[in-house]
Amino acid sequence: MTPGKKLISIVVPVYNEQDNIDHFWREINLALTPLFARYDFEFVFTDNHSTDQTFVLLSRLAAQHPQVRVIRFSRNFGYQKSIFTGFAMCLGDAAIQLDVDLQDPPALIAEFLTHWENGFQVVYGVRQKRQESWLIETARRLFYRLINLLSPDPLPLDAGDFRLLDRRVIEEMRKHRDAHPYIRGTTAVMGFKQQAVPYARLARQFGETKFSFLKLLELAVDGILNHSIVPLRLASFVGIITGFITVVLIFGYIIARWVFGSTWPPGFATTTVLILAGICLNALLLGVIGEYLGRIYIQVKGRPLVVVESTINCPAPTPNDWRP
Repeated sequence: MTPGKKLISIVVPVYNEQDNIDHFWREINLALTPLFARYDFEFVFTDNHSTDQTFVLLSRLAAQHPQVRVIRFSRNFGYQKSIFTGFAMCLGDAAIQLDVDLQDPPALIAEFLTHWENGFQVVYGVRQKRQESWLIETARRLFYRLINLLSPDPLPLDAGDFRLLDRRVIEEMRKHRDAHPYIRGTTAVMGFKQQAVPYARLARQFGETKFSFLKLLELAVDGILNHSIVPLRLASFVGIITGFITVVLIFGYIIARWVFGSTWPPGFATTTVLILAGICLNALLLGVIGEYLGRIYIQVKGRPLVVVESTINCPAPTPNDWRP
């Protein structure tokens, strides 16, 4: 580190991104060149046990540039855990998470740092436009509004993981013992002075996205269950409403039968429908409760958040002792 300069950490999660490593390094250096006079930079790559040449390329990069730090996991622990580990192991006065595919433009880093110097401890990008299908974009927008509706704390709409965190925020986040971290929600509810930066998200140029529809759905479930108990309350309300309707129908049948003398043919179809509806309802509510119970089970087991297989240029301790 240069005396008098602040250190900025660039946290980059990677998984099978061999086509993007060299391109990313060129582009990020071009974007940061005007900032080298004011800041020192380190680059923290968290490799989710890539099976291609990603780790080889990162090792070569780290051998040539001591400011490049590489943390390789023993297996793929997931995107959010990879980001959390990068933040937790960085050394900077502030840290910025940036995807290696450069869909989030590195040119915004200068604006992020300007807001940070003006006193904002969290600066996050808000995606106003994305280069993806109408269906996926609509689903994303609905998700952000749904989780904001369900959460007791306000969450920024259309904000991803492209964000700057001050060292104070990082140290607070390191205290969290969450087996399923959700960074964008965690930083939103921690408070501090926050600033949004709108931008248009670019299309991926190299490689393939690692987020299939099922992966996106899994991330959505993590976000909802991590920041809301409304689904549990909804299960209770649905159960109460269903019970009330059932009691009303029972009394209605009794009154119709014994007061008005109504008669009906054998209700095989009605009975069958009611039984199937009851089974479906029970399965739905038990599934919601089971999701929470499963997360409690994983939480109390206290497993390490990630297991680090190897590191390069990393003086900081590995996070194996950070247990949820």
